[in-house]
Amino acid sequence: MSVLRTLARAAEMVAATLLAVIFLAFILQIALRYLFDLPVGWTAEISLVAWLWLILWGSAFVLRDEEEIRIELLKAVFGPRGQRIVTSLGAIAVVGLFALALPATWDYITFMKVERSSYLKIRFDWLYSIYLVFAVAVIARHVGRVVNSLRGPSPAESTRISSL
Repeated sequence: MSVLRTLARAAEMVAATLLAVIFLAFILQIALRYLFDLPVGWTAEISLVAWLWLILWGSAFVLRDEEEIRIELLKAVFGPRGQRIVTSLGAIAVVGLFALALPATWDYITFMKVERSSYLKIRFDWLYSIYLVFAVAVIARHVGRVVNSLRGPSPAESTRISSL
């Protein structure tokens, strides 16, 4: 098994674990509230934190390029070469915007070390640090899109394009 495949499986396992944490916290919250008449807030906080991490982690490391939802109305007007150019321009715009936001993102996350979550007292810089990981992953993914689109379509893509 290749290193990338191992890393992809590990990322999927982290996402599955986060989903399991959400489910277990939800079931525990229901049981504590309705079976034992003991409403607690920490289970909701765990669910929210795990949900935040699941969405951003999954988007950064689990979601494949072809699984992303895109509205490509402008791209459909062009031929294969024009589509590669439009794809490159869009990806360059995403890279530029996320790169411009990185310093402010870093500042905000490091500033949030003064705040803690209500029940579990987890520092917010730790909770929000996943966004910085997500932003760097988005930049890397879109740099890859630029490189791939400038190289030209793969044989599978050119077959798909010609069959449209």
